[in-house]
Amino acid sequence: YGMSSAAEDIAPDGTFNGKHPGEFTIDDYMLLPDEHRVELIDGYFYDMASPVNVHQLITGSIYAFLHNRVKTHGGSCIPFVSPVDVQLDPDDKKTIVQPDVLVVCDRNKLTNHIVGAPDLVIEVLSPSSWRRDLNLKANKYEQAGVREFWAVSPKNQAVTVMNFEKNTITIYSFQSKIPVGIWEDCELDFNDIWEDISFLY
Repeated sequence: YGMSSAAEDIAPDGTFNGKHPGEFTIDDYMLLPDEHRVELIDGYFYDMASPVNVHQLITGSIYAFLHNRVKTHGGSCIPFVSPVDVQLDPDDKKTIVQPDVLVVCDRNKLTNHIVGAPDLVIEVLSPSSWRRDLNLKANKYEQAGVREFWAVSPKNQAVTVMNFEKNTITIYSFQSKIPVGIWEDCELDFNDIWEDISFLY
C-alpha cells in the first residue's frame, strides 16, 4: 500500500505520531494539517490529488442532480460532495475516506463526520487513484454495507455501476440514462452531463 508523502508531520521513514504505516488510526488522521488531503485506509495514509476541471464538472453535476432529486421528492436522504469525512465502519478505527459524491439516508450516521456506510457512493476516477478506487476502496465500500457504488471514468467516458445489494455490475456510456438504484423510478441522464463537459475532449 502507498503512504502519503504530503503530510509534513510524517517522518521520512514513514512513521507518524510514534506509529508505522498500517498502524495509523482516525485519531492520527485528525492530527494531520487541514491543508493536506489524505485518506486513511486499513491504517495507511493515501494522498488525494487535486481534481482537474473535468473531474470537478462531473462531480458538481452529479451532486446537483441528486440534490434536486431530494428537494423535489423529499425523504430522509442527504447528498454530500467532497470533501467530507466518512468513517465506513463504526467499529473500524483505521479507515476514513472522502468519496467524491455520496448519499446518506440514515441521519443517525451524521455527526462531526459520517459514521457508517453511505447508501450511494460515487467516485470520479483520476489517473493517480483509479486503481485504488476500483479495487481497494470498492471492496471497502462493499464490506461496509454501501448499497451502490459508481465509478465514473472520464478517460473511458464510462460509468461502472456496482449494485452490491443485487450483486450486479453494469457499465454505461456517457450517453446513457443510468438508474439510481437506491431510489425507485430515478434515472440520471448522463448525456446532459456529457453535453456540458464534451468541450474538454
